[in-house]
Amino acid sequence: MTLLELEDVDAFYGESHILRDVTMSVEEGEVCSLLGRNGAGKTTTLRSVSGARPPAVRDGRIRFKGEDITAMDPEDISARGLSLVPEERRVFPNLTVAENLHLAEVSENRSNTVGRSLGQVQVEHVGMTTDEVYDEFERLRERKSQKAGTLSGGEQQMLAIARALKQNTDLLLLDEPYEGLAPQIIADVEDAIRRISESGTTILLVEQNAVAAMDIADRCYVIDQGSIVFEGTADALREDDETRDRYLGV
Repeated sequence: MTLLELEDVDAFYGESHILRDVTMSVEEGEVCSLLGRNGAGKTTTLRSVSGARPPAVRDGRIRFKGEDITAMDPEDISARGLSLVPEERRVFPNLTVAENLHLAEVSENRSNTVGRSLGQVQVEHVGMTTDEVYDEFERLRERKSQKAGTLSGGEQQMLAIARALKQNTDLLLLDEPYEGLAPQIIADVEDAIRRISESGTTILLVEQNAVAAMDIADRCYVIDQGSIVFEGTADALREDDETRDRYLGV
């Protein structure tokens, strides 16, 4: 089943044309990576999917679970089961790990209220419980009383992902989850992403670190100057020296 589909999407920041006829899809249950250099259009793609403004989608269609979400507000899109973990992580530094996770549950309950107003059948809490989150991220359990601002970069990334999973999440959008992390910490975050995928959550991963992203992805897209220039399996991209050298620098 195709969970997410972008069809000929053009997106703008003001009059700056950023995405150009972007067509791509994410299949249910897979890890799909969108790769490219800085400024290629990766984050703009995620913002367009999640309904963030800006950018403005002026042409094309974005569908989630077969429903057109192109012009929807972020709250309505989130209520349908799509969660974004932004590059900045945006944890609350003066709150503990446990308090950050509790706020995510409050947000989920508000999202369910939106969902019920849309005629969707939802329960009060359909995301992971706190105990389930701690089972996925044992390090967070160990630091649940610690303020988020004192965590390492990798631990903050885990917390940001954990907060998203406490919401109604069928598709998890990860924007540069390896940014600024040491190689060993990247491996820890990668293991966590793999476990989440194996538990049934579909993932769209945006990354500049192509080597790490290819290690975990089923399929890959490469974007350059706002246009998709490669689509294929991770193995196919590993074997495509020209594409990796020209667009990814690896």
